Amino acid sequence: MKTLLNIQGKSQFDQDIQAAYRPSACGPVTAFVILQYHFPSACRYNVNELYRLLGGTKIGLFKWRFIRNMRKLLGAAWLVAECDIEEAIRQIDSGRIVAAKFDKWFNFRWRGSYAFDYHWVPVIGYEKVNDDLRLIIHDNGGRNRPSQVRHISYKRNKPVLSFVKVEPKS
Repeated sequence: MKTLLNIQGKSQFDQDIQAAYRPSACGPVTAFVILQYHFPSACRYNVNELYRLLGGTKIGLFKWRFIRNMRKLLGAAWLVAECDIEEAIRQIDSGRIVAAKFDKWFNFRWRGSYAFDYHWVPVIGYEKVNDDLRLIIHDNGGRNRPSQVRHISYKRNKPVLSFVKVEPKS
């Protein structure tokens, strides 16, 4: 079984993002991709503005800041909250992107082979493969590479993963 949302990814190293922000713009880029998905022709913010509004820093964007400041940006009609993998799957099944944060540093998981050490990505789908769940993500690009779709093992990365849902309140 495979579920995949059709989204337009973005690289955190695109030329429209300030050079000083690029190395740590993965959180604001993930927020931008989510906002573009929900408001395709009416997203009011670019990545540089989101970097400032969400509280981006040179070492990245803390999850609590992402949640608190996305709530402020979206207002009372939206729910922005941390969620577990089961809720993340429900969100994707309902047609909504989920933000995932890989963080081995603040989870004190220094040893281990993870897809990323510290990185935000939009989760756009999943598939069940044998005894593992493969998360389908846009990786937010690299210095000389556009954002691309990747399949990441949930089982291997579980110790360093957390998720944030962004959904309209009913």
